[in-house]
Amino acid sequence: MLSYKDSTTKLVQSGTDTAIISVGATEQFGPYLPMHLDTLIAEKYAEAFGKVLNAYVLPTLPFNTSEEHANCKGTVTVSPTVLMTMLEEIVVNLNRQGFKKFVLCNGHGGAYWEASFVKQINYKYPELILVTAHRYLAWEEALEESGLQGLNELHGGLLSVCTAMWLCPDLVELKPMGSAVPPENRMFADYIFWDKLTEDGCWGQFDPNEYTPQQLSEIGETFWTSFISKRSEIIGTIVEEAFQKKCRQKETIL
Repeated sequence: MLSYKDSTTKLVQSGTDTAIISVGATEQFGPYLPMHLDTLIAEKYAEAFGKVLNAYVLPTLPFNTSEEHANCKGTVTVSPTVLMTMLEEIVVNLNRQGFKKFVLCNGHGGAYWEASFVKQINYKYPELILVTAHRYLAWEEALEESGLQGLNELHGGLLSVCTAMWLCPDLVELKPMGSAVPPENRMFADYIFWDKLTEDGCWGQFDPNEYTPQQLSEIGETFWTSFISKRSEIIGTIVEEAFQKKCRQKETIL
């Protein structure tokens, strides 16, 4: 794996033509968790995929489409148009340098622009491939492996606390947070600020009396290690096969 911390010379000598682009977020995670959790998660994705593909890993972008949290102080949200334009600029710039294969890692579940962006880039630029890592069943299997099967939350609940306790425990206040969110509110989650749908921004609940700090950290590590590992298993095959199929199709048409 190579990264932006390496020199240009080392990058050239590696011969890699694959780049990993990751996008996190800066958004509220309830009253007691830090706002950069999605960025830390995206960094973990990028590092894992970079190792599998021996790719060039770029620094994680810390902003995303976080409109649902934008009423909470400190949250930063950017429009999908601005974000996709910047990401396209990055892809085009690197492609001019010889990079042909790109993997997009996204740490924010509310980034609905992702699928459209991937399709548009692959349509617009026939000489390169951009893929994302499929999560089919990986999430459910990781929940089961970490003892959280059946967990029904969206944001800022037990899993978020476990994540923070694994990745940045010194920034966590283990206090009760979250509340029961009426099921009917789910249909409004994409239309209304979450401070109007939840009591404290958490779509999930956490009771600090149910787990020790060590247990929380272990659950977070087990879940994310499992989830990222499962997504990494086929990423190498997907990238190479997609690139070859796309290039062959281009040659046939010509």
